[in-house]
Amino acid sequence: MSPPRILFITSNRLGDAVLSTGILGYLLERQPEARLTVACGALPAPLFSAIPQLERLIPLVKRGRASHWRDLWRASIGTRWDLVVDLRNSLFPWLVRARKRIRFGADNRPMHRVCQLAGAVGLSPDLAPAPRLWLAEAVRAEAARRLPPDGLPVLAIGPTANWKGKQWDPARFSALIDDVTSPTGALPGAWVAVFGAAAERPSAQPVLDAIPPERRLDFVGGMDVALAGACLERCALYVGNDSGLMHTACAAGIPTIGLFGPSSDVHYGPWGSRCLAVRTEESPDYFIAHKCHANPNPQGLLDSISVEQVLRAVDQVLLRGA
Repeated sequence: MSPPRILFITSNRLGDAVLSTGILGYLLERQPEARLTVACGALPAPLFSAIPQLERLIPLVKRGRASHWRDLWRASIGTRWDLVVDLRNSLFPWLVRARKRIRFGADNRPMHRVCQLAGAVGLSPDLAPAPRLWLAEAVRAEAARRLPPDGLPVLAIGPTANWKGKQWDPARFSALIDDVTSPTGALPGAWVAVFGAAAERPSAQPVLDAIPPERRLDFVGGMDVALAGACLERCALYVGNDSGLMHTACAAGIPTIGLFGPSSDVHYGPWGSRCLAVRTEESPDYFIAHKCHANPNPQGLLDSISVEQVLRAVDQVLLRGA
């Protein structure tokens, strides 16, 4: 009898793709003999490359006239799928042969996206599987080479986001780093690793410049998301804006603090027992009412989050892991 074949279609965006890994892991645990094809954006694709059951990984590069969907159809029409999971709410599952189809659409209920995704595969919110990472040993070895061998902890910082309105003041990140790594701080003498995409360097550079060179790890660009995940896995704590990198840190299993303003921490807060969201005094509805999202370069939307608030959150998440 041939093994079951699963087609799993997930997001172009890193954060949503990471959040979908929990239900993918659940499906594969139920059918460990399955042969898996994953279709996703090019950015998150490396996160799926080390799955043992993976047969094919198809990066979906968005193109005009839905050409990327036609490419996927050509790549999958010759297979009779046992299960097609589409988390992009398209009609694609009905364009290929499949015994069972699952499609996840928009869900505005006040519930975390991880719980919403769990519902798509028939699980109640209390049984929602946590996001996870599949990392090749070669990738973990490369992460070990990039991180210091001296045994000191590493504080991971994510000062960037896909929109300026989601970014905390770089000067406050620097003040936080100084306190956390001070002799009396939560991680005295820690190295500081700053993460971000190459295109985000202008946003990350002020934070990098404020870190003493002898304790600074510049991880802005120069690595894909799988290597970033392997590096995060070896860090003691992550503090960053709401971003796909924040969700990657949670999936790596490390204490994580996410900073929220215009975006919803109810839907997209960091997921895990050692994770916390710190949000602005203003709600997401406030930012919508004031049309902040229409501004491509807003300033100071997270200014009501103080350094002291984040320091209290640091103490909380580190105590949970003690």
